[in-house]
Amino acid sequence: NVEALSEFWSVLDEIDEQTWVLEPEKPTKADSMRRIAIGNNVSIKVQIDPRHPKMLPECCLLGAEHGRNPDCSVLQNMKDLISFCCCVLKKSFSVECGICYSYRLESAIPDQVCNDPRCGQPFHQVCLYEWLRGLPTSRQSFNIVFGECPYCSKVIFSLPPTKNLYVAYFRLIHCHLQLVPQHHHI
Repeated sequence: NVEALSEFWSVLDEIDEQTWVLEPEKPTKADSMRRIAIGNNVSIKVQIDPRHPKMLPECCLLGAEHGRNPDCSVLQNMKDLISFCCCVLKKSFSVECGICYSYRLESAIPDQVCNDPRCGQPFHQVCLYEWLRGLPTSRQSFNIVFGECPYCSKVIFSLPPTKNLYVAYFRLIHCHLQLVPQHHHI
């Protein structure tokens, strides 16, 4: 019954218009799940019940230790996060990769972050991996590369990305190289 779903669709429209939806990449009215950015490197996954769209949705908080104050209690950090979540709107912040400065790299979004709570810069896995591999001070243990965060210089690590991400990364690099003016010496 289409009429019964109109309230559900209205709730989804409000979420899509007012928040930064990370997933699905192109939300449709058939998608009842939304992963919403609520801060740098912190998101919340909500599952809206189509039969009861105005009920509190099932929620799952996602992210690293960012937004957490190590000097505060767990309860105080939860209070701070909840109050922060209540006022975050779509235009409040940006979550692009700190290396390539784009949000999407093919279908990938920045999914690795600096673990220093004062930094929390997000990166695409392939961008961070290639950045770390290019550092003369980086080290490798098995297939994990360790090095310094390009923003705060704290230790950060990355696993090798999938083949699909490599293809997207090298396409991006190729596009950037074509945009850079070529200087010819006479």
